[in-house]
Amino acid sequence: MRVLGIDPGLTRCGLGVVEGSVGRPLSLVGVGVVRTPADAPLAQRLVAIEQGIEAWLDEHRPDAVAVERVFSQHNVRTVMGTAQASGIALVAAARRGLPVALHTPSEVKAAVSGSGRADKAQVGAMVTRLLRLTETPKPADAADALALAICHIWRGGAQSRIDAALAAAGTGRTRP
Repeated sequence: MRVLGIDPGLTRCGLGVVEGSVGRPLSLVGVGVVRTPADAPLAQRLVAIEQGIEAWLDEHRPDAVAVERVFSQHNVRTVMGTAQASGIALVAAARRGLPVALHTPSEVKAAVSGSGRADKAQVGAMVTRLLRLTETPKPADAADALALAICHIWRGGAQSRIDAALAAAGTGRTRP
């Protein structure tokens, strides 16, 4: 399974593609960040993020997309920008008919490090180790995107197969 992980943000939107399956070695396909200038108009920033995500979808052709679920932050402006970037990611994947999963930061941390309270350095170190890289992807948004993809391969992939089997059986039941 090839998964595009997206760590949404207005200034830096992390993108990471990982290929693998449960019980098999994972491999890095690509990692990067879409950057937008903080002083650019919001609409232009969102277009740049959409174009970046679309380019990654075209180039890497993932089987699924995993996006970090927006969680409540103290800074309303930050959470709004993150939510807007997240919406762009969801629309881009849905437009192509790709399965999309939302994972909370604590789910991702627990999946890659064993602790839902791991810090950025621990997550980066585990991503580096799991993908057998020589150095930690920078900035942290890039490492977080890879962690999202890994989390989805290990946790979300099974749920996707269950949902597909239920849909094929005609039950129409899927996970909420």
